[in-house]
Amino acid sequence: MRERGATSAERRAGHGDGSRPGGPPPNDTIPPPPAATGTERSPVEPSSLDARRSSPASLWVIDLGRRAYAEVLELQRAVARARIAGEIPEDVLLLVEHPPVVTLGRSARSASHLVASPALLTARGVELFEVERGGDVTFHGPGQLVGYPIIDLKRHKQDLHWYLRQVEEALIVALARYGLRADREPKYTGVWLGDEPDVVGGRRKIASIGVHARDWVTWHGFALNVDTDLSYFDLIVPCGIAGVTMTSMRRELGEAAPDLATFAGAAAAGFGEVFGLRVEPVPPERLGVAAEVAASAGFAAR
Repeated sequence: MRERGATSAERRAGHGDGSRPGGPPPNDTIPPPPAATGTERSPVEPSSLDARRSSPASLWVIDLGRRAYAEVLELQRAVARARIAGEIPEDVLLLVEHPPVVTLGRSARSASHLVASPALLTARGVELFEVERGGDVTFHGPGQLVGYPIIDLKRHKQDLHWYLRQVEEALIVALARYGLRADREPKYTGVWLGDEPDVVGGRRKIASIGVHARDWVTWHGFALNVDTDLSYFDLIVPCGIAGVTMTSMRRELGEAAPDLATFAGAAAAGFGEVFGLRVEPVPPERLGVAAEVAASAGFAAR
């Protein structure tokens, strides 16, 4: 298993995917919002969005195609460092599809949430990583859109609760383009489908979110199942939620489901809309000092 450390000065936000009864949550996890009535969504705050509409700020979107997890992990860390240093002038959204990999966040303290043995993971060609993001255990693999928003919250709102809700909203907006009525589950971070709020057994989870932040610049992000082989989720307890049902756009829409590249465009548009940014597709070379990392990993825009 490969380990990736983090400094104690870094701020963290997690999946929020394990209920935490009794006492405050650990300081490396940002909990979901208080339970709401009905299935209404929390929209973008009008005042903050109105203030940004006059801004020419862009969201640089970089589509990396299919790339190994380790390569993109190093790239997003390099981009985050450059964004913190002011060497990258705009917020960035990295979009990628990974080969099969299981990642363990900082809340994944229970070995029982990794159901498969190391031998079984190897037999199925699944890598295993421990990383600095908040949250529990999750899976990335073919047919899943993974997004790493590297966003300077000092230009938006310095509130990680708010940020997690905006990431959810961006995915909800993107799914709505395909007729899927997604929303939130009050107890858990992520994006869900179904008409029975507060009852995980009657709901289906389509996207997981786990983030990390330092100096109010975010990295890590979301994973949304477009045409994912859902049997991989049997290797874990997804996000530490016992009994959760995972779903995908393909399972929900059948042949009407978009391909990954098409949905990547919808997701980018959703982030631009929710964060009040102009979506600008760019090649990795625009990342400046981080371009050396991109070049060494052989990245090229798709």
